[in-house]
Amino acid sequence: MLNILSVLIGLATLVMMIPAILPFVAILNWLLVPLALLGALIGMASSRNSGRNFCLIVAAFGALRLFAGGGIF
Repeated sequence: MLNILSVLIGLATLVMMIPAILPFVAILNWLLVPLALLGALIGMASSRNSGRNFCLIVAAFGALRLFAGGGIF
């Protein structure tokens, strides 16, 4: 059950990250990366690893976007 919740959090975060690719909306990633990490934390409590891994990939994508834009753009 926790794995499904983790995957759902990851999917919701990924969908919200799509508009955050645009400049001046990328500041939204400051909220979405911790949300993805929360999903990974929930996924750690599960016996399966797929939800945790998916959330970590989503968090890495958001962090890469923040790094590329200098944290603002």
